[in-house]
Amino acid sequence: MNFDPIDMNHMRSALNLARQGLGRTAPNPCVGCIIVKDGRIIARARTGDGGRPHAEFLALQQAGSCAEGATAYVTLEPCAHEGETPSCARILIAAGITKCVVTTRDPDRRTWGINGGQGIKMLRDAGVQVIEGVREQEACALNAGFLLKHAENRPFITLKTATTLDAKIATGTGESQWITGSLARKRTHLIRAQHDGIAVGVNTILQDNPSLTVRIEKLNRPITRIIFDTNLRLTGNEKVFKDRDQNPVWIVTKSDQAFLHDDVKIIRTDPHDLKSVMAHLCDHGLTRLMVEGGASLMTSFLKAGLYDQFIQFKAGSLIGANGLSAIQDLGVHALDQKIDLVHTDHLALGADMMDVYTQHDKKAS
Repeated sequence: MNFDPIDMNHMRSALNLARQGLGRTAPNPCVGCIIVKDGRIIARARTGDGGRPHAEFLALQQAGSCAEGATAYVTLEPCAHEGETPSCARILIAAGITKCVVTTRDPDRRTWGINGGQGIKMLRDAGVQVIEGVREQEACALNAGFLLKHAENRPFITLKTATTLDAKIATGTGESQWITGSLARKRTHLIRAQHDGIAVGVNTILQDNPSLTVRIEKLNRPITRIIFDTNLRLTGNEKVFKDRDQNPVWIVTKSDQAFLHDDVKIIRTDPHDLKSVMAHLCDHGLTRLMVEGGASLMTSFLKAGLYDQFIQFKAGSLIGANGLSAIQDLGVHALDQKIDLVHTDHLALGADMMDVYTQHDKKAS
């Protein structure tokens, strides 16, 4: 379908605005809203951190009475459900918006209703012209985590490794800091900031004692740390627990023993049942998960087919056979069993390289 180039351009701006909320708006989607009147942008906003206020509400606050007769560009169908505040569809109608351009429909059952698109129906019933499908593919990629939450009861999953050219993550003695250089590590923190949570196996904590925080200058960005610890080997004294008031820690374990810290969320389920774990994470509000290691956890996600994006940082170095491999046995004994990926991006970071892959039937966000 051919859309008006003006609508396409304004929606691109709205999507760029929404993108700033990646990793910050869970459990809600990151949405951008731009209000245009007489060819001029009079308001622009994205969904607030934590998912409230919604982008439409903030944009209409900026526009004030000037919103009457204007066009709203929204990167997801305005919600139809009423809660503590009126639905976004209702406030757009009340503000006098005469045209609303949207990318795709909201999968939330409260807005979806019986036949889908109740927010759009409200707008049209009120006489607002609605144009759907503008930059829909880009919007779906941007909010893949929110869409997957409703379609598959799991978050968007990024697997990330940092290896030598021969795919080693550490020496035979476990030394791994640092295989890649400072530019690659800074890029890792940027990617972390676009996710709601980081997942690692307990061995990564016990061996490397990482903080697993987002460390980007002038960006105060809390993030949830999820540790897979089947038998609850953690003591509670590891570095990851030092700032748990700002960066929550969740432990996935089968153990029923008590833990040192009452403010650590314990998810008691089998850590090897990844589908169940992902459903728990969704239930607790996470929509985007970054899995950073170690090799055992990474392999489990690969074998389960539970990933949407695979990011490999590669250093121009070699360790050899005595090094620890990034991926363990995948059960591949013939070429027709191998896991094929689609290469979608490549970036040079000083002496290191970053490559991004997706599954054949997936598209990167």
